[in-house]
Amino acid sequence: MSDSIREITYHVVEHDGGYAYKVGDVFSETFPSREEALQAAQAAAAEQQVPGSTEGIRYQDGEGRWHDEVAKGGDRPVTRVEED
Repeated sequence: MSDSIREITYHVVEHDGGYAYKVGDVFSETFPSREEALQAAQAAAAEQQVPGSTEGIRYQDGEGRWHDEVAKGGDRPVTRVEED
């Protein structure tokens, strides 16, 4: 994995008759109010910053090739929450 700092932005948006947060093109569950979606996004963003343990990982890319890497437990992204 890259040693550069990654940034993840959670966007609170109207979705499916309520509100959700999304990262990229992926939506969370739908919440009945903007405030509930905002609180859930803030909790998810905070969880992303909690360090874990350094682990070896193995994954397959979209072309079927396998890769082995070391995921550093302290390599956490910078997160933020925005209301769109």
